[in-house]
Amino acid sequence: MMLQIDSINNQITEWVTSLDITPKWGGPVYQLVVLFIILLLAILSDYACRFFISHVLRRIIRSTRITWDDLLLDRKVLNRFALVVPAVLIYFLLPLAFPQQPLLLSYLLKFCLVYIIAVILRFFSALFNILFEIYSEKEKFKNRPLKGLFQTLQVILFFVGSILIISVVIDRSPMTLFAGLGASAAILSLVFKDTIMGFVSGIQLSAHDMLRPGDWITMEKHRINGRVIEVTLNTVKIRNFDNTILTVPPYSLVNESFQNWRGMEESEGRRVKRSINIDVNSIRFCSSELLIKLSQIELFQDVLCGYLGGENSEQTKVSNLKLFRIYIERYIQSLPTTNSDMLYMVRYLEMTDKGLPVEFYFFSAQKVWVDYEHIVADFFDHALAILPVFELKLFQSPSGSDLDRLVRRLEN
Repeated sequence: MMLQIDSINNQITEWVTSLDITPKWGGPVYQLVVLFIILLLAILSDYACRFFISHVLRRIIRSTRITWDDLLLDRKVLNRFALVVPAVLIYFLLPLAFPQQPLLLSYLLKFCLVYIIAVILRFFSALFNILFEIYSEKEKFKNRPLKGLFQTLQVILFFVGSILIISVVIDRSPMTLFAGLGASAAILSLVFKDTIMGFVSGIQLSAHDMLRPGDWITMEKHRINGRVIEVTLNTVKIRNFDNTILTVPPYSLVNESFQNWRGMEESEGRRVKRSINIDVNSIRFCSSELLIKLSQIELFQDVLCGYLGGENSEQTKVSNLKLFRIYIERYIQSLPTTNSDMLYMVRYLEMTDKGLPVEFYFFSAQKVWVDYEHIVADFFDHALAILPVFELKLFQSPSGSDLDRLVRRLEN
């Protein structure tokens, strides 16, 4: 290579000498001629690369069935990489223009190297964006937090690129700078604390599949109750159901507990677990009249056949609360909006000073919030309305009107 440069240098020198220019202006004229030739070659090489990409490579890419090469062409990623060619050409031809000025030549060569590194960094950054766009559209990776991963790769890319640029500017080996970073690791860990913690937490969230874009999560401490919009290197963005947007660092989700409703949405039903308080004074054995009245309910006529008999017989000693419990279980099973294949039951909780809590436990077939609440509301409408049929009463703390009625009774 040096022999070729010397040969070209001698030819240009002979041509300048043949122009019969005074020695005072011979050097500057020589440099101007060489610089003009270098710039001309650089412009021609840039034009040739663009022509090759726009006409030759475009036809090849359009003729293929794969889509990722179309993205490289449409996003002009290849055009960015083509900028390296004229820069490399100038880098190798600059010694022809400044053979007697080594200091100036070294500065210009450093500038060219910095430019080449910067162009390569831009190319790989754009390439990472294309890869993110491709993989985010794949069904397998659609709900994965890929953005944080690709942002991490870009941070590493620009970190390594910055080290290379600094090594070129100060004329030191990159390995020396990497070794020197070990001594300043403590300072860097403080400066990039959130980035490092976010990077590690993002890997944990992705590796353990703890969080995906689109997941419904709740976190009482941070007043989070909504859908995950985006998972990046430093933040997790959530849109609450009141349309407010919250951002939290990923390490908060790793270090603290949060509730992810994805399992419920992917399951066959959404749980209903609510209770009502029964006034214990309304709980009693059923009379024959009550049994006859309840036997007209088709849902559990077969249950009452064994209890119909004399009023004082042992067979009739069944409580109205038990029949209510059996009826509600069969009612849950009969509803088309509930999943009877999953667990369902009616149970008594520990008695309190507010009566006997009766809990209804079943799963709704509908998991969408609005539909789910409608199903629960319809169920409780029926359960509360059927209570008087079983001669049961809800427990309710006395209100002002109740006290007024009591006072009027006492006065009368």
